[in-house]
Amino acid sequence: MGDRLTQLQEAMDELLEMFLSAFFWVERHHDLKTFGPNDKIPDLKADQPKEVDTKSPEEYKAGQLQLARDIIVKEQQIEYLISTLPGLDNSEREQIQLLRELEDDLVTAEAQRQEALKERDEVLGKLDALLRGLERP
Repeated sequence: MGDRLTQLQEAMDELLEMFLSAFFWVERHHDLKTFGPNDKIPDLKADQPKEVDTKSPEEYKAGQLQLARDIIVKEQQIEYLISTLPGLDNSEREQIQLLRELEDDLVTAEAQRQEALKERDEVLGKLDALLRGLERP
């Protein structure tokens, strides 16, 4: 999993795809209706593909409801990711202090690592001397 900004970007991309999919679904499955007295719904020929796959009103409403729920859930995920970003509840001074503390922790961890490397080298040296001192029977 990437950092929070990458997760946020991916969630935004997914939300865009969901909007486009919802638009396509609504456009593809709506009921054919006229809006004015001069509007006409053309008759399709047998070899002509259907532009609209009309759903029953119940199926259409259920589909719209499911699409809306999915979009709302994704939007809530995005809001959560935004709320977890650093800096929203911290002032610049607090963020600088946090970075200094992290730098101090890093220096301490590096000193411990260097000490462990020295200890490892000492143990390897002792082991090497011990192995060289052994004679074969």
